[in-house]
Amino acid sequence: MSQPVATDGADRSSGDAAPAPRESTRRGIELLMLVFAACIVTAALVLVAINQQEQLTPQVLYYGGAFLALFGAAHFAVRRWAPYADPLILPLVALINGIGLVVIHRIDLGNATEGIEGWSPAAPSQVMYTAIALVLFVLVLIFVKDHRTLAKYSYICGLGGLVALALPAVLPSTIAPPVNGAKLWIYIGPLSFQPAEVAKILLLIFFASFLVSKRELFTTAGRRFLGIDFPRARDLAPVLVAWALSIGIVVLERDLGTSLLFFGIVLVMIYIATERAVWIAIGLSLFAAGCLLAYSLFGHVQERVNVWLNPMTSGDSGYQLREALFGMATGGLFGSGLGGGRPAIVPHAESDFIIASVAEELGLLGLAALLLVYLLLMARGLRSGLAVRDSFGKLLAGGLSFAMALQVFVVAGGVTGLIPLTGLTTPFLAAGGSSLVGNYVLVALLLRISDASRRPQVPSKPKPKQAPIAEAHTELVERPR
Repeated sequence: MSQPVATDGADRSSGDAAPAPRESTRRGIELLMLVFAACIVTAALVLVAINQQEQLTPQVLYYGGAFLALFGAAHFAVRRWAPYADPLILPLVALINGIGLVVIHRIDLGNATEGIEGWSPAAPSQVMYTAIALVLFVLVLIFVKDHRTLAKYSYICGLGGLVALALPAVLPSTIAPPVNGAKLWIYIGPLSFQPAEVAKILLLIFFASFLVSKRELFTTAGRRFLGIDFPRARDLAPVLVAWALSIGIVVLERDLGTSLLFFGIVLVMIYIATERAVWIAIGLSLFAAGCLLAYSLFGHVQERVNVWLNPMTSGDSGYQLREALFGMATGGLFGSGLGGGRPAIVPHAESDFIIASVAEELGLLGLAALLLVYLLLMARGLRSGLAVRDSFGKLLAGGLSFAMALQVFVVAGGVTGLIPLTGLTTPFLAAGGSSLVGNYVLVALLLRISDASRRPQVPSKPKPKQAPIAEAHTELVERPR
């Protein structure tokens, strides 16, 4: 009688290992979530058109079609060059970007209704900048095939980041004119760009690589003072110099938001690298001392603190925050509905104060839902950092995720009056080409790290079997004379 034959794809008698089962890339889930985000964005555009224009306009088709085309192309790029990446990161980013496009379009219609002079529609520019940002997003996925290669260029990235930060300060006012007292932008013809968004990513790569290479020196080398092991000065010098220069440059440029962002990012990355909470305590102490020093030295810091403490009595300087608080109070718990409020009366409602616009028309519940989407995005980024196998990837993913989290906290805190205003923009939500470009490059790096963490390992080749010693043939070897 014939014996059954094994059909598992390997010859059991030969000792070869069976091929590893093919793991699902879950790109179908990503596509499904992108379709869900597109439905939400399209429904929101329809509500804005009905409430503001009382009819469906071609703009709904234009913005909805642009959203589908751009993120459909991004999905296929991820499917091609990062197939094992987290399936939720891109849909979460698309949803936030889509909601931002809806709110910006709604503010454009409000500006036209209010008859505000000197305004120009921001929604078409937002679509154009999203397209440019997604092109760079795809290029990062194509050319950065392994995130660990970035560590080889860490010092070049650090130098490039410092140069990018200093550019607006050293360029003449014809190219980098001050805006609201701060030199942050570079203007080339009709285009403008904020180099700090690029510098943020370059410095993150430098800090992550440096802290990984010097991780043990933070706990073993150096001197012990007050029960704390401090690294040697020559080991800590590069990160301290880069940190101090980056903060000093942006303070001189009067960009308090970016200086706070860099300070928080490096502090958290040191904590992740050393796992010692004492560095957080030291950093917060230095931060408090720096705040007192900045308040005593800089008049614009005193003005912002005064607006924060007394928005109702601070005159013209507090008008923006005052109107934003009134608008959020009008929205209440459920909001006035998309197209039902008046967010356009707040200056820069489409950029610096877009959080207030969301709260006015979607209410506290809508704003809370948006913040939960951000929270889920940060959590998925941190999850990728925990799952990746190399220390550089862990630290870089943690820094990238925390950079987005701190930005959202600083913006939302400033708009709601929790902390003083800083001038940062809300990632993916607010109008602004530099912010979109920088944050999409950041997301591309997160997806690359996520792809590395979820990609199945190639099984090692099995070692050839050796016969037991008892069964091995005995050979007689003659001793040489």
